[in-house]
Amino acid sequence: MLRGRSIYMTGGTGFVGAAMLEVIAAANLRQGLGASVVALSRDPDAFAWRLPHLAEAPGITLVQGDVRTAQVEGRYDVVIAGAADASAQLNRENPIAMIDTIVEGTRRTLALARASGAKRMLMMSSGAVYGRFPPGVSLIDETATSAPDCLDPYYAYAEAKRMAELLCAISSARDGVEIPVARIFTLVGPRLPLDAHFAVGNFIRDALAGGPVRVGGDGTAVRSYLHSVDLCVWLFALLARGQSGRAYNVGSDQAVSIKALAETVAAAAPTPCGVTIAGRADASNPINHYAPNISRAKSELGLNVTIPLGEAIARTMDWHLAQRA
Repeated sequence: MLRGRSIYMTGGTGFVGAAMLEVIAAANLRQGLGASVVALSRDPDAFAWRLPHLAEAPGITLVQGDVRTAQVEGRYDVVIAGAADASAQLNRENPIAMIDTIVEGTRRTLALARASGAKRMLMMSSGAVYGRFPPGVSLIDETATSAPDCLDPYYAYAEAKRMAELLCAISSARDGVEIPVARIFTLVGPRLPLDAHFAVGNFIRDALAGGPVRVGGDGTAVRSYLHSVDLCVWLFALLARGQSGRAYNVGSDQAVSIKALAETVAAAAPTPCGVTIAGRADASNPINHYAPNISRAKSELGLNVTIPLGEAIARTMDWHLAQRA
């Protein structure tokens, strides 16, 4: 559906957005896709310095602006709303700014989609909208009614994503723009930061430094990791074929404890290393699960996880090693 199409993208310079731009740039070059993308960025110069091959790629134009106030003119066939990375630091230090970026940014992007004549928009949300999983649930599905604690500032990001989804539902019903929602879970792949709040990135950093791989908690929390190659396949499928007004979990259902994740990373290092765990498991505490049930994406869109965890970690580690060479 993107052949010859005009696309407006917010969040194009983040981890997810840059991965999608890589796919579009490659398809333009190798398959004659003929898609044109206007990608909003707070700092296009920094992006161009970091990823010059994308900044200079035919069909990709970077424009400077804040998603909350951007005035981007033009006609677009498709909008991809991906602004507001899951920054733990911003969420902790300035939760109001986090909420404002997501909610006002979504409102502004919806207005632009309507004014530009776009027919479809992909809303990139988060698995964080479910809050803590209910007891006994290890893989959560889209029908879950659990929610974040609205009195806990820790959940500013999650609550803002919930409001963004609601804004999309209202706008779609009112304006007719078709908007499927991608609830994205934890990811791994090239350009994943090694110094942010992502456990797998921190573990890869430790392993590449010679170890040990350090687990800050007790290692019992359960996560799953989708490689960015699979991620892009899923997101473009949702953009093309996802049902409007319907949410789809985007992630791997191959769940693993943080302890097992650390051990997998340590074993994949150029020089295998050990693992240290700072905390001690307490059987009286419920295990913190954060992994999706992806039956809906499988049955409705034919999607699946094609890169298993071990390979996903190895690919990510190899990419970081190549950058250092």
